[in-house]
Amino acid sequence: MLTQTEGSQAVAEAVALCRPEVICAYPISPQTHIVEGLGEMVKSGALANCEFINVESEFAAMSVAIGASAAGARAYTATASQGLLFMAEAVFNASGLGLPIVMTVANRAIGAPINIWNDHTDAMSQRDCGWIQLFAETNQEALDLHIQAFRLAEELSLPVMVCMDGFILTHAYERVDMPSQEQVDAYLPPYEPRQMLDPAEPVSIGAMVGPEAFAEVRYLAHAKQMQALQLIPLLAADFRRVFGRDSGGVMRPYRTEDAETIVVALGSVLGTIKDTVDELRDEGHRIGVLGITSFRPFPLTQVRHHLENAKRVVVLEKSLAVGIGGILSNNVRMALSGIHMHGYTVIAGLGGRAITRKSLRTLLLDAEQDQLQALTFLDLDWGAVNRMLEREKHVRRSGPIAETLLRDLGVVGARIA
Repeated sequence: MLTQTEGSQAVAEAVALCRPEVICAYPISPQTHIVEGLGEMVKSGALANCEFINVESEFAAMSVAIGASAAGARAYTATASQGLLFMAEAVFNASGLGLPIVMTVANRAIGAPINIWNDHTDAMSQRDCGWIQLFAETNQEALDLHIQAFRLAEELSLPVMVCMDGFILTHAYERVDMPSQEQVDAYLPPYEPRQMLDPAEPVSIGAMVGPEAFAEVRYLAHAKQMQALQLIPLLAADFRRVFGRDSGGVMRPYRTEDAETIVVALGSVLGTIKDTVDELRDEGHRIGVLGITSFRPFPLTQVRHHLENAKRVVVLEKSLAVGIGGILSNNVRMALSGIHMHGYTVIAGLGGRAITRKSLRTLLLDAEQDQLQALTFLDLDWGAVNRMLEREKHVRRSGPIAETLLRDLGVVGARIA
C-alpha cells in the first residue's frame, strides 16, 4: 500500500510486520521516532506478542537484546552515534555469540564537538565488529532492508545492522510502498533459533577462550560473512518475487556500463550524485555511480567487476579516518589491487554539511580532468583552517586548537573563566 510517511515511522511499521518478540530501546536522536513508534504499537496492541523493554542506557539495550536472542526470541533495537559507541562491547559480544539481532543505526556524527547531524562516523567505528552492515539509499530501501535483515540474520545466525542516514532519511516524509502482513509472512518464516538457552539444561555462553581456539572462532565469524555475500543477492531476488520490486543486494550500479569516471558512495547521498550524473550525461560526460549496499561483508569481486574498465574512480564518503583519510576508499582500493587507474578519495558531508549538486558538478568535472588531490575535502573552509594552522606555527596557545577555531568562526563564545 502506497503511503506518505516519515522514514522512522516506515521503519517502525516494517519492523512490526516482522513480528519481533522483544524490543529494547534507549532513545537517542535521530533514532527516537523509530522506537517511539514501536512502543506505541506494543502499548496499543497493534504489535502483539511483543515485549517492549525500556532500559537505562544503550549498553543495556544491546545486553537485553543479547539475552532475549539467546533465550530464543526475535530481538530488535535501534541506536545512533554515541549510543552505538556506548554499546560497543556488547555489539562485539552479539556477533561473537552468533545471535541474529537486527539493529537500526540512524547514522549521526560522533563528537567532540557535539553534533547531532548525519555522517557515517558511527557505523564506520564498528565496521570490524562482526555485524553485517547494510546501507539504505532511500526510505523505501530502509523499509525493505529491515525485512530482509531479519531473514538474513536468522538464516546465518549473525546480527545485522541496517544503516539509514539520520534526519535526511529518518525525519523525511516520502512515499513508500508498505507491504501487507501476508507478504512479510510469506517472505520471513517464524523464527526458529539455532541455539537457545534452557533453564532445564543450564549452560554458560561467551565463556573464556584461550589462544589455542580464539583465532578459529574469529575465522568462523569471517566465514559466515563470506556466506552472507552469497546469500544477500539470493534474498534480494526472493524479495523481488514476493514484493514485486528490486531492493537490497550487495550494490547498485547506475549508468556504469560505458563510464570513464565512476563515483562510489554509501547511503542517501547517492540520490544527489545520480541527479548530478544525469545532468552531466546529458552534456556528454561519461560518468556513472556505484552505490554500495553491503559495506560488511564488503563485495570485493563485484566492486572490481563494475570498476575495472573505468579510467578513474572517485570514492565519496561521509566519514574521515583521521591520520589516513578514507575508509570506504581503502576497501575499494583493495578491490582494485593490481589495476592501474586514477583513484580519488573525497571527504564530504561531515557533521551534516550539505552535499549540493553544484559542488558535486565541480568536483566531477575536476575529476574528469584528473585535477583532484588524492585526498579532497569537499567545500572545506580552507581560509579558516589555514589561518588556524598558521597561527599555531607562531603562537603557543593554552586552549585546544578545535575550540580556538570554533571561536574564530563564531560558533562558540569565549571560554568562561
